[in-house]
Amino acid sequence: MNIPDGARRNPELRRGAMRRQVAEAGFVRVDTLAQHYGVSIMTVHRDLDELERLGFLHKVRGGATSAPTTTFHGDLEHRMQAQVDAKLAIAREVVRTEVQPGQVIALDDSTTSLVLARLLPAKAPLTVVTHFQPVIRALAAQPGIELIGLGGRYDAAYDSFLGQATADAAAGLRYDLLFLSTTAVAEGVCYIQSLDTVITRRALIASAARSVALIDHTKFDRRALHRLVRLADLHRVVVDDATPDQVVRRERARGATIDLA
Repeated sequence: MNIPDGARRNPELRRGAMRRQVAEAGFVRVDTLAQHYGVSIMTVHRDLDELERLGFLHKVRGGATSAPTTTFHGDLEHRMQAQVDAKLAIAREVVRTEVQPGQVIALDDSTTSLVLARLLPAKAPLTVVTHFQPVIRALAAQPGIELIGLGGRYDAAYDSFLGQATADAAAGLRYDLLFLSTTAVAEGVCYIQSLDTVITRRALIASAARSVALIDHTKFDRRALHRLVRLADLHRVVVDDATPDQVVRRERARGATIDLA
């Protein structure tokens, strides 16, 4: 991997290069990074601490990873490549059963919503509201799709706008449908690792006439920090067919309306 000019001396350039290196390799050792960039082990630790704080990677013993763990949901590229078939099955189910021409549809910044967004032009005309840059790029030139972008503070780790300003923008609109996902589900509750994401998604939920969660089976094996919403408080939850039967029965017993794609 080529090192950008000045990356050894400029922390911002060096961290950007480290972020890409970890994303491409999946895991890189601290001593490898120190040797590669000609800096000390302590400098590498400080760089990785900052990149972890921003959500780009996860520090583990001896190095850093961009792959998902039970508490780190992975960088955006990893998430886009994970559980592709499950996400597509879920997206097809909700487009078939939920989406009608003329609706106003809000999409959160989950990769499952991005898969769904690519199916929406077949249901045009639609108005789509989102704070997720990949969804905006996917739908920007599609005929019959009116796009409304929710602004605010841009978060590069999520390639989306997040936080109170985005939540305020979301609160000023009303949607027929919201499609959202989550980082983790524990005891019938959705959890998210980022507080700014929680603030934004709660505003989206509050402004939606109907909220539908798109959750693949891996989310039931993870943990995250911040409480978002109970599954039972959403209008519908759609999971893929790899979700264990006992999980489906348990969530239904808690009051969730849950369907298999």
